Amino acid sequence: MSKIRRPLRFATFLAPSIWPVYQAVADCIGERLGYDTELVVGGSFDEFAEDIADVGFICGLPYVLLMRQDTPPVEVLAAPVLEGGRYGGKPVYFSDVIVRADSPLRSFADLHGHSWSYNDRDSQSGYGVTRYRLVEMGETTGYFGKVIEAGFHQESIRMVRAGEVDASAIDSQVLAVAMRDDPTLEGDLRIIDALGPSTIQPVVAARSMPDGLKSDLQTVLLTMHNDPALQVQLGVGMVERFAPVTDASYDDIRHMLAAAESADFLELR
Repeated sequence: MSKIRRPLRFATFLAPSIWPVYQAVADCIGERLGYDTELVVGGSFDEFAEDIADVGFICGLPYVLLMRQDTPPVEVLAAPVLEGGRYGGKPVYFSDVIVRADSPLRSFADLHGHSWSYNDRDSQSGYGVTRYRLVEMGETTGYFGKVIEAGFHQESIRMVRAGEVDASAIDSQVLAVAMRDDPTLEGDLRIIDALGPSTIQPVVAARSMPDGLKSDLQTVLLTMHNDPALQVQLGVGMVERFAPVTDASYDDIRHMLAAAESADFLELR
């Protein structure tokens, strides 16, 4: 096994509510490969090229953008498969469009002129797939009455529930975890549409890491669910297991991004 400096640094750029899964992955890899590990909140995707972050949990949209660089700073290792028949045992997820339970809105087509929140512009689930739906509808000149950046999916959920915004698209994994942890949410919110599916957020490794170590990391990811204790920890984030994916697995997101670029529609409005 090829060694690098200690500790092995994991950086997450994803929803805070799924942190226990990222921590379980970091701990498992550290134990099996003989590394001290640390998990941090990623500050910039440049950290992969600057030898700051070794392994990352990132969204599919920034992954696609990173791979456009002359020398992409990351390589994909694996991606989670979520629990439930909805996902068909594949590494995909949806963006569930939510409104308040008492809202008169019944479909995405009803949202014209209404307020909308998203987590951040680097998000496929909150931004990229919504943008693509509007391109498909031919609505690229101003569909929503107001668009608000919430910062996190959890904040968008709170804003919709409080009536501060009419609707939002929420990562289906994040929404499922939120509803499990707060059962009253199910009575306060209603799902009126589902965007996607999109290939789910990948686990990536810095390209500069030794190939042998990247292979070892992938092996741990693909087998950790075989340990019953780790399976329980993965289940905290509704993750069944990690599955192999390739760069081509993210061509669906490339297609959505290319459609938005072709329509000159990169900013939600």
